Amino acid sequence: KASLIQAPMGSGSRETDPLEALTNRQRQGLIDIVREVRTSAAWSWTLPVLLHDPSWLRLLRIDLSELRRCLPPDGRHEAPELIRYRALLNEGVDALLAQQTCWDEFGMKDCQRALQLFWAGEDQTSHGWTISRYLELVSQYKQLFEQGHATVPMLVLAQKDSRDDHELHWVADSTPMMRHTCA
Repeated sequence: KASLIQAPMGSGSRETDPLEALTNRQRQGLIDIVREVRTSAAWSWTLPVLLHDPSWLRLLRIDLSELRRCLPPDGRHEAPELIRYRALLNEGVDALLAQQTCWDEFGMKDCQRALQLFWAGEDQTSHGWTISRYLELVSQYKQLFEQGHATVPMLVLAQKDSRDDHELHWVADSTPMMRHTCA
């Protein structure tokens, strides 16, 4: 039996077990996928990731290497130009001087591009799916695999127009139900 061993990434977590929303056929498929991970000889970018869209009752299996293309992480906040600018402000540097420093280090065009991308996307929600969350998933997946835990990440996608975050759950076939928030 497939079970959920670790739950949601981000805020706005749903109160129900995402496995309950799956069909019997999807649940059987989960068991087969976890078995496949268990029998994998080595860590690989071809290991499976599950994308569950509850709105369409769809469960999509993709390779880890495809995750960035299928669900692009939002990197607007993590542009090096903006990170440097925020760091300078945190050090107590005047905003105008911090901007000038960034222009000197990165070039005015790159700084303006980073800022434009940041502001252009502010009306869109990334549902909490950022580059750092993506890297967390990859790192945790690799770590669990190398520790001998046959688990598969399942991202439960938030509704398109909602402010909810996508939720990350780890699915296994024999671990007792256990929840914990990794926000």
